[in-house]
Amino acid sequence: MSSAAATAARLSAATSGLPAPVAVVDLDVFDTNALDLLKRSDGVPVRVASKSVRVRSLVERALGHGFSGVMAYSLREALWLVSEGMRDVLVGYPTVDGEALAALAADATARAEITLMVDDVAHLGLIAAAEQLVGGADGASDGSVAGPIKVCLDVDCSLRLGAGRLTAHLGVRRSPLREPGDIAALATVAQAKGLAVRGLMFYEAQVAGLPDTSPAVRLVKRLSMREVNERRVRILAAVRDAVGQEVELVNAGGTGSIEVSGAAPGVTEVTSGSGLYAPGLFDGYRSFEARPAAFFGLDIVREPAPGWVTAFAGGYVASGKAGAARVPRLFTPGYTLSGPEGVGEVQTPLRAARGAVPDGGLRTGDRVWLRHAKAGEMMERFDQVHLVRGAEIVETVPTYRGESKNFG
Repeated sequence: MSSAAATAARLSAATSGLPAPVAVVDLDVFDTNALDLLKRSDGVPVRVASKSVRVRSLVERALGHGFSGVMAYSLREALWLVSEGMRDVLVGYPTVDGEALAALAADATARAEITLMVDDVAHLGLIAAAEQLVGGADGASDGSVAGPIKVCLDVDCSLRLGAGRLTAHLGVRRSPLREPGDIAALATVAQAKGLAVRGLMFYEAQVAGLPDTSPAVRLVKRLSMREVNERRVRILAAVRDAVGQEVELVNAGGTGSIEVSGAAPGVTEVTSGSGLYAPGLFDGYRSFEARPAAFFGLDIVREPAPGWVTAFAGGYVASGKAGAARVPRLFTPGYTLSGPEGVGEVQTPLRAARGAVPDGGLRTGDRVWLRHAKAGEMMERFDQVHLVRGAEIVETVPTYRGESKNFG
């Protein structure tokens, strides 16, 4: 029996009394992944990306292993996490949620523990308006003294090749901030508005988020790191001159680039979250071993023809550019998805691979296991996730959705 077949059998045994669709996380693999991510960072602090986990108890588990702080994806999420006891929460994306900004401004603990992401004067104006709404930066609604709201400046780390209309943009369309002068100018405005410029974020998406699938991709990664490392040094110097001191936080990288980002000049921390689950999109990386830890199980509900079985549900397609890469991966060996149907809203047909199906194959009532293409998005499909060791469920915990938390 192959390793995948043995794992699938173990997960089926652990969840045999539960209805499907069912979500599980293998704790032994999750813990191994957490420790490996810390090892890969070589002593540089690793911040856990909550969007790639979306299970509060597993975010806390990563922190318990030695991760340092949380990168949230929503201010409302950050406020909730802080209310539940988490500390040092960096919001990874800008917000224009006036109600949430007012709640932050009015809460001394939240102000102390949350850092907002900004890349535009408009963001600073919204924060200043929230301050005015609750009576300024000197006090909180509970009468306690509050420090300034903290901000982090998001820097564009895309690779640009060529010039003028022939410029090629490699990477995500993220921040408008790129050159040292523009970044220093925004830092100056933030400080003038009474905000604390805590740090800078440099997310090299074309390095951290691309599998090492070809020499061309590896070349892009090398060129990207060389360019952003040089530019980061100049940006840090410009911001230091603008605010009168070194910033304390310089965030970079993701699961796919921990080693190179953590070793880069000026970086104080890296971020990772997807590596805890190792979803399908991580299968192409050569720089580290992706050990799958998160799975969902579907039940076989019929056998429409010889060599075919049909599972209930399964159409959990990931965000991003539509295509085969965004579709769940079959983990139970010996089957392929149907080309015409793929994974469906309420049914997913599976075709047996000739000569590859062990022990007679799947039958009605059996359970088949799949992996989501991305990490945390899978948890938006489930109210709870079962934490497994060996062939036993050791704990069942709520997802964000199970705690009635929906942050977009």
